Amino acid sequence: MSEPASSRLLTSKDNPRFKQLRQLADSAQARRRAGLALLDGVHLAQAWLQHRGAAQLCVVDQAAQAHPELAPILARCEALRTPCLVLASALYRALSQVENGVGLLLVVPTPVLPAPALLQGSAVLLDGLQDPGNFGSVLRSAAAAGIGQVFCAAGTTAAWSPKVLRAGMGAHFVLDIHENVDLAALCAASAVPVLATSSHAAQTIYQCDLSQPVAWLFGHEGQGVSAPLMALATQEVVIPHLGQIESLNVAAAAAVCFFEQVRQRTVEY
Repeated sequence: MSEPASSRLLTSKDNPRFKQLRQLADSAQARRRAGLALLDGVHLAQAWLQHRGAAQLCVVDQAAQAHPELAPILARCEALRTPCLVLASALYRALSQVENGVGLLLVVPTPVLPAPALLQGSAVLLDGLQDPGNFGSVLRSAAAAGIGQVFCAAGTTAAWSPKVLRAGMGAHFVLDIHENVDLAALCAASAVPVLATSSHAAQTIYQCDLSQPVAWLFGHEGQGVSAPLMALATQEVVIPHLGQIESLNVAAAAAVCFFEQVRQRTVEY
């Protein structure tokens, strides 16, 4: 994907450039190998251009070229010298997973960030989270709550997969997301409290002092946080609830925790 893209219309599924795009759209392994992600749709494209700058390639559905929503995006890509490629609609639909979208996607480099040696600010630690929708929702809530860093253990679903990106709604581009992190080492060296939610904890999140930075630890949807990591948490906390449901969805639980922290950091006592 490094060579300049032509602005000519591509109509053949046998075109080498289209085949490369199709491989990126279909294969997580191909995306990892190339270090690229696909941002499908106008909202993600706008968010990337606003927060991260130039994309590697802009791909447009031929039928959407004149759509008014695309004009500012295409102008921004031109200003940033991002090459643009137009695909016949049948080819574009083979790449896009967005139904009834305007017809635009960006190919962007996947950020790769080394994990810091010491955890110092508010953060989210994810241990084996599997559902892309949950993952993206956690990222969106974290970004909205002003949390800047996310650390993912090996075995957590890929942060830059198309489904996680769509669920995150642009949150990726305002967060530092670290993948394949040794969470045990990070927890052991943390300069801030590490809080893990557990239905068996005695203290509620409302009884905790969240006015200072903390690291929130969440685990697999079914199994929760692994026992070795749970043992490294500074404290286990519970979200109290009145209904006869054992626990909240992890994305909902994360949002409750993050915004209790926001409340405590913004309310004047």
